[in-house]
Amino acid sequence: MRIALDTNILAYAEGVNGAEMQATALDLISRLPDTDVFLPVQALGELFNVLTRRASRARAAARAIVLSWCDGFSLLDTSTTVMLGAVDLATDYEMTIWDSMILAAAAESGCRLLLSEDFQDGFTWGGVTVTNPFSPSRHALLEALLATPLQ
Repeated sequence: MRIALDTNILAYAEGVNGAEMQATALDLISRLPDTDVFLPVQALGELFNVLTRRASRARAAARAIVLSWCDGFSLLDTSTTVMLGAVDLATDYEMTIWDSMILAAAAESGCRLLLSEDFQDGFTWGGVTVTNPFSPSRHALLEALLATPLQ
């Protein structure tokens, strides 16, 4: 099952929200099959912004972090089709264009799950279900995925 990660998951993994949340995010990511995890390029751009503005990291350090994520996972590009889908999402559901681009990229790439805290838990669009992996009651698709041992 293809899974996309939103910016907050990456930011937490980089320690932006403290050591406890970092450990939780890193544990979650380590339990997902690497070959099924995808990163929207929009999320990587947002991560750079969070690292340099909110976390006050040097731009060179933030660049190295973004490149490391690029090396570890497959990327989801923002194409014309993704942008048009994002505009529809932003219009129809009053979402930000930035969140909409992440969801549209996940849908365009055939992801089944988008792990994020920024959307309504359980929201589904284009075959992608958004779920908050930090919620006490996780979505059934994510629970099933985490219950399966990695090969």
